[in-house]
Amino acid sequence: MSELQNKTMQEKDLKKVSAHQKVGKIVVKVLLYTFLIVMALIVIFPFYFMLISSVKTLPEYQRSVPTLWPEFIRLRNYIDAFNTGNLGQLFVNTMIVGIVSTILSLVITVLSAFAFARLEFKGKNALFAALLGTMMIPGELFTITNYATVNSLGWMNTYTVLIVPFLVSVFYIYLLRQNFMQIPNELYLAAKVDGTSDIKYLWKVMIPLALPTLISITILKMMGAWNSYVWPRLVANEEEYQLITNGLRNAFTDAEGNANIPVQMAAVAIVSFPLFLVFIFLRKYIMKGVSRSGIKG
Repeated sequence: MSELQNKTMQEKDLKKVSAHQKVGKIVVKVLLYTFLIVMALIVIFPFYFMLISSVKTLPEYQRSVPTLWPEFIRLRNYIDAFNTGNLGQLFVNTMIVGIVSTILSLVITVLSAFAFARLEFKGKNALFAALLGTMMIPGELFTITNYATVNSLGWMNTYTVLIVPFLVSVFYIYLLRQNFMQIPNELYLAAKVDGTSDIKYLWKVMIPLALPTLISITILKMMGAWNSYVWPRLVANEEEYQLITNGLRNAFTDAEGNANIPVQMAAVAIVSFPLFLVFIFLRKYIMKGVSRSGIKG
């Protein structure tokens, strides 16, 4: 009888422990999801405020107590933003700079990554280490030296000054090199035995295998050109060479310095929409390309 009682007591204790564990897991999940929801709301709120501000009237926006929903939805702000801000020309300038710089940067990145991953030459490791070391230098220092260089070359207010200084990205070279190093070296040796040139091997074998990483680099480079602000602000202040970001800076400010913020918010929403689409439809390629490049060192 005592043994049965002991077994019953043990079973009850196990059930209590199991119940406590379930309650603990539920509490942890509730706290975790609550934290994630709060963080998501904090991140999303600025975008929500931008969108509702873009359809408000100027008097409503200028109230001392902001409204969380517009009393009157004014979609006319988007038409005014496109016409007043000369967005068509700004889009064209940004696309020219983005496409040309992306293509040239891809060529440089692919050739450099292939050289560091497959070719053997003296000082390869030291040179690559030196390149990685430049990533430790603050970008502001490059801005100062680049500005002095392009100014002495007479490149100010040209497409050249917006494209050339940032064609080489050590991070992209490192990312693609890591991906190339995952490709078995036996393929390269077999291709050399068959008389295949390095360029043909790179084009026929390595680039197709590293395509996800190349797509990621293309997307990131285009987004970087689209979001660029400080450098174009320094070197291209003439209207015919302004990019979309710095072109919107003073486009909606009158002679007295008063800005039509709702129209400016509408312009920012228009500019942000392509990047939003890129993130929605191409995010898997970015994540796939980055993840494939971090396995082998």
